[in-house]
Amino acid sequence: MRTVATARFVRVSARKARLVLDQIRGRSVGEALATLKYTPRAAARLVEKVLRSAVANAEHNHQVRDLDALTVVHAIADGGPSMKRVQPRAMGRAFFIKHRTSHLSVGVSDEPFVSKPPAPPRHMRRAPARMTAAPAAAPAPAARQPEPAEAPAEKKAPAARRRAPAKPRKGSK
Repeated sequence: MRTVATARFVRVSARKARLVLDQIRGRSVGEALATLKYTPRAAARLVEKVLRSAVANAEHNHQVRDLDALTVVHAIADGGPSMKRVQPRAMGRAFFIKHRTSHLSVGVSDEPFVSKPPAPPRHMRRAPARMTAAPAAAPAPAARQPEPAEAPAEKKAPAARRRAPAKPRKGSK
């Protein structure tokens, strides 16, 4: 039975919380709690509270008695709203500060954990194949005669731009 607990508007950035959540995903609950106990990050305390809540939900809502069989199958951190603040600086300047928040979600289950391979980064993904009609048959390569290659034309260097000499100001010698 899968059980989820969430903590919303937590005062830690989602990027920092993901570093902790990646360490516990796929582990047993006992192993995850031991890992969080000795993780020197502020987000580890917050994730630990959410994990303990998920275990309590499984025990209360689904009457799971064997807590050693539970594994962390779902652990994500979504970005929440940012609190915008202004920090005054010298000479009338102002620096803007974003206090980021996140929504933590941890799911536990007594079913075996099946890991999906991580998705490749966006810039590495291939474009989907387009559904188009088959191209017309091209003539055989032996039928065409290659044309003689011409020598590439030499590139001309751009003419140097020269500035006109500055005119003397009135009253100066």
